[in-house]
Amino acid sequence: MAQPMSNDKIIKPTGEELERQEKRQGNHEASAEQPSGPLHTELGKTTIEDRVVQKIASIAAREVPGVYAMGNAARRTFNSLAERIPGASANTSGGVSVEKGEQQTAIDVSIVVSYGFSIVEVSGDIRSNIVSQVERATGLEVIEVNVDVTDVHLPEDDEDDEPREDLK
Repeated sequence: MAQPMSNDKIIKPTGEELERQEKRQGNHEASAEQPSGPLHTELGKTTIEDRVVQKIASIAAREVPGVYAMGNAARRTFNSLAERIPGASANTSGGVSVEKGEQQTAIDVSIVVSYGFSIVEVSGDIRSNIVSQVERATGLEVIEVNVDVTDVHLPEDDEDDEPREDLK
């Protein structure tokens, strides 16, 4: 507490005493206003849109051997139709959803695994590659990567357009 001196001047608290008084009053605004991290500097802050993180995560997932496609069946069908329309482009971040804060992000990925690959190994490689690429590119901490395997691509799935001899 401030003590009056002989000439009626009040000495204001500093340092630890000031911190104790702020805690007693429940005033934690001073520490909450200044988030720290690579995206917040004394010269300004950098913001990253969700779609940027989605694209980086999507590319990182596609780089993993054993990932045949991204997204569920409806998303893949839509993308294949969009590719046939002149001037249209498929969504490069399909199959990826992101929840992002100022310093952290959580990512959900939906994939189709190629037959013959270990789903455990593929999903582990996806997690590791996404965490590495997103943290390196954005400075955000990736707190979780959830992998949803929606299908397994079989080699005979590519032959659906050809008539089968054994079904005559």
